[in-house]
Amino acid sequence: MSKIQLLKQSVEALLGTDIQSSFIEFNELTIMVEQDNIVDIMLKLRNSESTKFEICLDLCGVDYLTYHDDYCGPRFAVVYHLLSITHNFRIRVKAFLKNDSFPLIKSISEVYAVANWYEREAFDLYGIIFANHPDLRRLLTDYGFIGHPFRKDFPIYGHMEMRYDEEQKRVIYQNVTIEPREIIPRVIREEQVIGRD
Repeated sequence: MSKIQLLKQSVEALLGTDIQSSFIEFNELTIMVEQDNIVDIMLKLRNSESTKFEICLDLCGVDYLTYHDDYCGPRFAVVYHLLSITHNFRIRVKAFLKNDSFPLIKSISEVYAVANWYEREAFDLYGIIFANHPDLRRLLTDYGFIGHPFRKDFPIYGHMEMRYDEEQKRVIYQNVTIEPREIIPRVIREEQVIGRD
């Protein structure tokens, strides 16, 4: 039995019914878990001697709005990537969020301190709310920014633009102005090329 299969057995024995499904792909274990138990799951994965996932490498949001034509599952998920230095294992933990119009999951920032900023980023870009987060506010967009730019239904063009104004020394919003221009292809004729010699 391979090392990754042993990890799969250990994690399944540790978490039991908390795992909805698990699979090995590209030599990495992925487990799907219930969103309500995420803090307990992370504590077990971190503290158990058989797993010892001491580090949260990454946490990101995922929007499945346009995933497949036949996809009918939840729209949002939060994906956690954990690392065990003790056992040299990696694991991906995926939790689908139940409410598409108000995506909410508990914060794991008390389990992994680094999750604080990862959760702020997922909140800013996807609008995922992390309950009990100590300071859930925007991280990458401006304070007055409206919407969540990584959502699949976020408009990629609009009528307003945001820019820094040197005179006012602040970020301002203004109407987009696009001046019409003529696009004429440049034609190089043989006689022009010959005339250069």
